[in-house]
Amino acid sequence: MFASILYTELFKIFRRPRTYISFGAIAVIVLLVQFALRVNGTEFIRFFTDSQADTFEIPESQILNGYFVCVAILHLILIHVPLLIALIAGDMIAGEAQTGTLRMLAAQPASRTTLLLAKFSASTIYVILLLLWMALFALGGSLLLFGQEDLVVFRETDLHIISQQDVIWRFVAAFIYAALALTMIAALALLLSVFAENALGPIVATVCIVIVFTILQQLKVPVFEQTINPWSFTTHMLGWKGFFYVEKTSEGVTINGSIENPMALVKSGAILIGYTVLFVFIAERVYRKKDILC
Repeated sequence: MFASILYTELFKIFRRPRTYISFGAIAVIVLLVQFALRVNGTEFIRFFTDSQADTFEIPESQILNGYFVCVAILHLILIHVPLLIALIAGDMIAGEAQTGTLRMLAAQPASRTTLLLAKFSASTIYVILLLLWMALFALGGSLLLFGQEDLVVFRETDLHIISQQDVIWRFVAAFIYAALALTMIAALALLLSVFAENALGPIVATVCIVIVFTILQQLKVPVFEQTINPWSFTTHMLGWKGFFYVEKTSEGVTINGSIENPMALVKSGAILIGYTVLFVFIAERVYRKKDILC
């Protein structure tokens, strides 16, 4: 029963034009960034490494490789992907109410819990496919266009050089972590969708919530830093960057396979999972008791 409902929900997602707009938008943005870096990459690196130019000699030609380009693309794109997730997940329940099919779904033999979990699972699969599509263009395409070299990651007062043999697993881990973060966004949008009677409301509300907490994080106000930001999901959504921060020996040599702060990644991942479970749990409770009038 669950498998058939999941198949139906996936069919609904991929018959909507907006689904393919998301895939198309990511492809176009990635290709534009790659084209810009191919044509004018040296200036970009100088801008990207401006704070380190006085401390280090920057070899632009060696830095501009497929791995560096992919990290730059992830920095530019991942912060905007929640909008694309909200377009789909925010429509899962509210869209059915808007079109008048929610009551028909509730009359099926499957329980409301099964139906909601199938919708959440379909949203999760959409998140995974979207990230695989991004990986194909951002990582695969960048390696084809720019080749492979050691990855140079710049910090405010330091740089990390990661050998190309030690890079791929970090990208895999980063994309898995991004899937975890975006699945949490899908759970939030699904929760808001349960309360709405049209699709626009939960989509806009999800985006607004993400924007508000992102602004609070960027303000760096002590009261927010001590109370809200440590538990804000937007703070922990950026945890994928931690896979590219590595430990060094006393001589300054990068330690292959190391992560600078693995416990912070574990904590951030646990918080994101906690939010996901909480949002789905509340959505299931509300939806199971919801009066469906249309």
